[in-house]
Amino acid sequence: MRILLFVLIGLFVFGTPARANDQSFEDWRTDFMERAVGKGFDAELVRRTFADLTPDPEVLKRDGTQPEFTRTIANYLKGVLSERRIAQGRKMLADNADVFEKISAFYHIPPEVLAAVWGLESAYGRIQGNFDVIRSLATLAHDGRRQKWAEGELFAVLQILTNGHATRDEMKGAWAGAMGQTQFLPSSYLAYAVDWNHDGHKDIWSSSADALASTANYLSRHGWRADEPWGVEVELPADFPYALAEDTVLSIGSWSVRSAVRADHAIWSMKEQGRPAWLILPAGYKGPAFLVSKNFSVFKKYNNSTAYALGVGLLSEVLAGRIAVRASWPETAPPLSRSQIKSLQSALGKAGYGAGKPDGIAGPNTRRALRAFQAANGLVPDGYLDRTVFEAIQKKLANQTDTPVGDGQDGGQ
Repeated sequence: MRILLFVLIGLFVFGTPARANDQSFEDWRTDFMERAVGKGFDAELVRRTFADLTPDPEVLKRDGTQPEFTRTIANYLKGVLSERRIAQGRKMLADNADVFEKISAFYHIPPEVLAAVWGLESAYGRIQGNFDVIRSLATLAHDGRRQKWAEGELFAVLQILTNGHATRDEMKGAWAGAMGQTQFLPSSYLAYAVDWNHDGHKDIWSSSADALASTANYLSRHGWRADEPWGVEVELPADFPYALAEDTVLSIGSWSVRSAVRADHAIWSMKEQGRPAWLILPAGYKGPAFLVSKNFSVFKKYNNSTAYALGVGLLSEVLAGRIAVRASWPETAPPLSRSQIKSLQSALGKAGYGAGKPDGIAGPNTRRALRAFQAANGLVPDGYLDRTVFEAIQKKLANQTDTPVGDGQDGGQ
């Protein structure tokens, strides 16, 4: 499962990893093999799995060269909701209707939700990745930046092999270790994989039924609420208290009192009004707004990215024959570079708005600090950061701190 590892290429950015392991790969491999045997794994299995292993330079390249610029949410969702992906999804739902119906009935997860995850993770099984998962994880473990995590996944690999769930040759997947049609990490495979067709093999690579049931099991065990939508698009008045976005959980009835109305203009039922929800503004106050539920958080357990979760939700709406988004996505300036975000984070911190350690990633702390700054300076406190917002607050922050915010150019500090 890709939870937090590769969060969607182009949506979050990471710097070049600092090398934390001074051992040679051979020394690390020998040490890891000794520790694996010490944990009780069969010595011959450990030897066969790791003895001839070498690092994969392509894995290090991908881990260290994530793009400097992010994509706008509108551009990302354009790819998610492409005509081809939608058409393939509808065909897969039709071709596998019996499987979807039975899995959905057992786990209480709508077929369109399972299809949406399937479509985003592997283009419905077509693009699973051809990396040697064990080699990839060993490369990441030796490199050191994520050693504890990667070694934990390697121990999970050994358990999978010990249990006979998969063969060494089947362990193929994406560069960071996720496998199969719905991209499970080895630890997630151990915890949630299902042998739906009862052939004695939890085959998330070749069996779409096993992959879909495994995903349904994962979503269910992370708290999916049956008969509750992941979210609902809403319309907000011009004077809406946007500072409540993201951090505030209220009943839908309370949001309604604040003049949040369904974008389809349907009336909230009494049952709906009692449900808790929080507001997300993926493109700021000028773009579509959504009240999202516990099920949206379950999507984020699968991949901890708001954009990913929104993508799954909106694709599921279209696959179910509903309208994805009624409001238009605003035309926005190009997104900020990581260096510009770091400059802004530093300046926000010095101005007394705690944005956390400057890391170039506009996460919850940064958005929270930005909302506070916006509210204090007569700006709409939606916490949305793009180049237009950057330029609007650039001079204000520069006047309040000793730290320049940057010049609006790539690399500006």
